[in-house]
Amino acid sequence: MSYPPDPAAPEPGPVYPDPPYPGTPAPPYPGSAVPSPPYPGSAVPAPPYPGSAAPPPPYPGSAAPPPYPETPAPPSYPGGAPQYPGAGAAPSYPAAPPAHPGVTPTYPSGPQPTATAPPYIPPQTPPAAPTPAAPPEAPAPDDLDYRHAGSRVHVAAHQRGADATAIGQLAVQVPGFLVSLAVVASFAVGILGTAMGWLVILAWLASGALVFHRPTELAFARHVMKLRAPLAEERARLEPIWREVTARAGIEAHTYELMVENSTDLNAVAAAGHVVGVTTYALNEIPSSNLAAVLAHELGHHTGGHAWTGLLGYWYSLPGRIAWAFMRGIARIAIRVASVFSLAATGMVYLFIGMFVIGGFVAAWYITVPLVVAPYLLAYVGRQGELRADRQAADLGFAPHLAQVLYHFQAQEDAVKAQAAAQGRQLKEPGGLAKLLTTHPDNYTRLQALEPYLQLGR
Repeated sequence: MSYPPDPAAPEPGPVYPDPPYPGTPAPPYPGSAVPSPPYPGSAVPAPPYPGSAAPPPPYPGSAAPPPYPETPAPPSYPGGAPQYPGAGAAPSYPAAPPAHPGVTPTYPSGPQPTATAPPYIPPQTPPAAPTPAAPPEAPAPDDLDYRHAGSRVHVAAHQRGADATAIGQLAVQVPGFLVSLAVVASFAVGILGTAMGWLVILAWLASGALVFHRPTELAFARHVMKLRAPLAEERARLEPIWREVTARAGIEAHTYELMVENSTDLNAVAAAGHVVGVTTYALNEIPSSNLAAVLAHELGHHTGGHAWTGLLGYWYSLPGRIAWAFMRGIARIAIRVASVFSLAATGMVYLFIGMFVIGGFVAAWYITVPLVVAPYLLAYVGRQGELRADRQAADLGFAPHLAQVLYHFQAQEDAVKAQAAAQGRQLKEPGGLAKLLTTHPDNYTRLQALEPYLQLGR
């Protein structure tokens, strides 16, 4: 150990090395012939400080020398001061807790210490084995023939239009439009007066232009159709395929807005004038060639005018639909109230409703008859529109891939029927009139329409 410097000395004294082990001759102190004293506790007094004639006086009332300034007290060892090797006694180590419950620690030398009571160790729950992460799903194969990648794209002068299907949709919606106009005019003029009423009518007629207003279309797609903007990863997969489809058709890709629907069904939609939506299943699970065929089909709805004419006809017939639903609700309430009183009262209500309907057919048959027939005509026009969109995709070279998608649809339908048969149930097939109300032809009809393209290898 080294002694601290004396505060009274002009310069700090030299630092002496630690004392040697007992029994080993110690080197003399610098400038002194007196050998170094043994370890504290021996009878030989400590040498004087350099430059001092006599050791410092003892502390009053004590035979031991006082502690030097700023010298910390020696540490107290458990069980007494340690003995150096060779002193004759075995070293004594403090008791240490075991490294793990039930395992006795191994000490470096000497006999194992005996403890009367081991320290309390709280029970420990072994950590749960980490759950292995599920392997990432393989992405859908990118097997699309990118014919126009990096090449100049021919843009057609005719970007969109209205084919026979679109014109048929508008023609079928005319009776509903007239009924809606009568409903809007009655309420507007009856409540707001003639001047303000006509302003409301004109505003309603002009509102159809919102079908082509992109912010309004996007709001309609988000809130009504539950579509959303694609994520960065989804856009990275979707946009190259969409550019290839539009390049083959000569259409500007940025004309349309791509959106995504969170769904486990293989589906896509063409909405309003500029929205093309696909489901997450179609985006992530099917090959790029099949996804391109689905997008080409939806592009066919847009270029043929099916999307905007369908939405425009629905918008202008909406007031008439609301009025018809309100009248049906009133009729149901009247029948239910009459049934509480008597059977005769119920019959009178039915008679009144029947006379009202017959009077409408007789007085305005040119409105009522088209209204009754309109759902069937719209369904027929919708089926023709699907076949025209299929032909559009086939003309762009996606006939085999679209056929694969249709086979997938048919396999799903067959699986549902087989599962119902295994459970002893029988699915109810649509009847004659119900089939006339379907807006999509069956898969076999669509596959049959694609046969000429498949035979040509397109």
